[in-house]
Amino acid sequence: MYPKVSIIIPFYNDPYVDQAIVSALNQTYPNVEIIVVDDGSTQHADKIRPYMDRLYYLGKANGGTASALNYGIRMASGEYIAWLSSDDQFYPHKLSVQIPFMQAHQSLISFSAFDLIDAYNRVTQYNISPRFPSKLAFNQALRYGNPINGCTVVANRQLLLQAGLFNEALPYTHDYDLWMRLILSRVEFHYVDQPLIRYRWHDQMGSVKNQKAIEAEIRQIQTAYAPLLEAYLRELGG
Repeated sequence: MYPKVSIIIPFYNDPYVDQAIVSALNQTYPNVEIIVVDDGSTQHADKIRPYMDRLYYLGKANGGTASALNYGIRMASGEYIAWLSSDDQFYPHKLSVQIPFMQAHQSLISFSAFDLIDAYNRVTQYNISPRFPSKLAFNQALRYGNPINGCTVVANRQLLLQAGLFNEALPYTHDYDLWMRLILSRVEFHYVDQPLIRYRWHDQMGSVKNQKAIEAEIRQIQTAYAPLLEAYLRELGG
């Protein structure tokens, strides 16, 4: 009734990691394992130490977020995988809402809305998410960018393994690439229309510091998948 969920927290020199861990430990869902993957950190690992008896700690050489996620997913024992960035937070009810939703819809992967917080945990925007009137509209949005916040996603572990996991050659947009591959494999993403995480926006986050590289990767992905995506959109009537 309560399939196990593995929460994967990739960690690299992040001062917020303890807050992410606490939010994972505070899940009301009764069957969770927490896996922190230390991607070669040189700072802030001491913040993990007080929680070591309640999580699995995996260390590895620095290889980027995609490599840390992939390592955690391979080592996980849960039927489902939830990705939590080390500077974000899950609401306590996240998995208690999302897993029953997925079971009811026979969903292999789902995502949700989120609230935005700042460096001091103040909510600056509520209930953020692009909302689409149809499956076609959602898939059309992939032409222009990634409509899914990766840390809202819960996915069946076997689905991710069969898809080949995240592309470790993409430092910043590995999630966009994986969602594209799944959608082009005719996997349907289900949407939970309520905020289930607190997504932190701050000056030191990768999305801010590496904007030009991210834009270049997005163009690379769009170019690579454009013919297949356009064919799929025609199949859907778009």
